[in-house]
Amino acid sequence: MAFIYAYDDVVPVIDPTAFVHETAVLIGDVIIGPEVYVGPGASLRGDSGRISVLRGANLQDNVVAHTYPGGEVVVGEAAAAGHGAVLHGCRLGQLSLVGMNAVVMDDAEIGDFSVVAAMSFVKTGMKVPPRTMVAGVPAKPLREVGEAEIGWIREGALSYDDLRRRGLAGELRRAEPLTAPEPDRRTVRAYQVKPLSAMRG
Repeated sequence: MAFIYAYDDVVPVIDPTAFVHETAVLIGDVIIGPEVYVGPGASLRGDSGRISVLRGANLQDNVVAHTYPGGEVVVGEAAAAGHGAVLHGCRLGQLSLVGMNAVVMDDAEIGDFSVVAAMSFVKTGMKVPPRTMVAGVPAKPLREVGEAEIGWIREGALSYDDLRRRGLAGELRRAEPLTAPEPDRRTVRAYQVKPLSAMRG
């Protein structure tokens, strides 16, 4: 089980269909919705405002979510925050993607199907329209997100849904290391993409 802490008598909520890695930290007013994946080392600190992660979203390794007092972080349905991303008092739309080590600041809004490029800085209050790619420090609009890229975002969301399913099924487990690779060692199975209810239709 993840590191779960009540704060001011407010206890985090985790839907039974969500997978939250045992090294993730959830504090206070955090609500993890159905079919969500929260990866290793993620820190969701709801000690000054609510953090809501909606159906099918994924927060990858070492994502940090926090907010200013009275603010809120909302991660939309099937949205993704890549490895090391920081979400501070912001909103991510449905099937949006925040790239690795990107920062999205207070009162910023990332529109549905939009992309924040890796290492970008989305400044306070920026409104990114739907289907827009932004990049840079500070982030600026680059171009429209195409249908092929939206398909790629969907595939990514489905791959993390597979990780969630396999984690809940016990395929991710603690183990003792081997001292040498087996002669017939195989690699891990690729993600098995299955329908995600958040993306039907």
